[in-house]
Amino acid sequence: MPSLNVDGRKLQYSAMAGVGGIGWGMFFALNHSHTLGREESRSGRLLDRRDYCKLHIISHYVKALLGPLFAVYPIGRVGADEAGRRVMQEMWEVGLDMSHVRIGPGEQTLFSFCFQYPDASGGNLTTDDSASQHVTPESVAEADGLFQALEGRGIALAAPEVPLETRDRLLESGTAHHLLRVASFVTAEIASALHRGMVEKIDLLALNLDEAAAVTGDALDCQVPQAVVENTVAHLSRVNPQISVTITAGRHGSWAWDGEELHHQPAFETVVVSSAGAGDAHLAGVIAGVVAGLPLGEAQQLGGLVAGLSVQSPHTIHKQIDRDTLREFAGHQTLPLSASILQLLEAR
Repeated sequence: MPSLNVDGRKLQYSAMAGVGGIGWGMFFALNHSHTLGREESRSGRLLDRRDYCKLHIISHYVKALLGPLFAVYPIGRVGADEAGRRVMQEMWEVGLDMSHVRIGPGEQTLFSFCFQYPDASGGNLTTDDSASQHVTPESVAEADGLFQALEGRGIALAAPEVPLETRDRLLESGTAHHLLRVASFVTAEIASALHRGMVEKIDLLALNLDEAAAVTGDALDCQVPQAVVENTVAHLSRVNPQISVTITAGRHGSWAWDGEELHHQPAFETVVVSSAGAGDAHLAGVIAGVVAGLPLGEAQQLGGLVAGLSVQSPHTIHKQIDRDTLREFAGHQTLPLSASILQLLEAR
């Protein structure tokens, strides 16, 4: 799998260690486009599509984009079941270091049920009693030697689908060892994360528009995306003046706040088969860009390319994404790309 055209001597970081969900899921295509009601029964059909969980998605793309020069260490847990064995095998095949992923006897691997409307938008329901819920602060403590080894040159990733206290412990380890601290949250966690003071421990926070609105309590349907983004960035900057933020908004593109300037990247032209996993793909592209030495505004552009190509797959991991497929995808775009992005995508 051809990785980005990076010179290992120029990489800003050498490895990423992170916590988050590891598991699998199913897709269900709903009939009719109106939003599913609280007590509604709706017909539909199961789809032949593979769903993966957040730590797996982000880790896969980061590794696929950066290749053997950059190590990725998931810290997680799966059940002693066929799903867990299959997911671990797929993670190993892409080159992830699985030495910090444990198998929990008697536990079930995290499962997600994704529902999709006819326009390819949708959401998911995720089990809250899975092996991933047993990824504890002690699980992070067991990896302290890894964080020490990455002192000043690694990335600590705190992704959803494991307990908040576990992610808080990882961010503390990242702080203690001077790592780049990257995090994301789902909408329902935003208030708790703010209350716990987790935002103050984050260098790069990745949100979608709904999650961004939850930061300030804005009513999303009454706001234009730009207003939501500006209000969110202003609020987060008051809480943590050093924070950088990316906010994805589907067809509206994405925004990136680098501490000084708010960058907007229009959405790239694509054919949407499934939008599930696009936000995680975007974050992975941003991380890869930052590792390659791009400023956040340009790393955001790489994230947009990865997300734009990812939605062409029915699965939440588009396993054909690499330097070559991204270069081909970029070649069909009318939006200008930075010279740095083109250099990363050029054939060796």
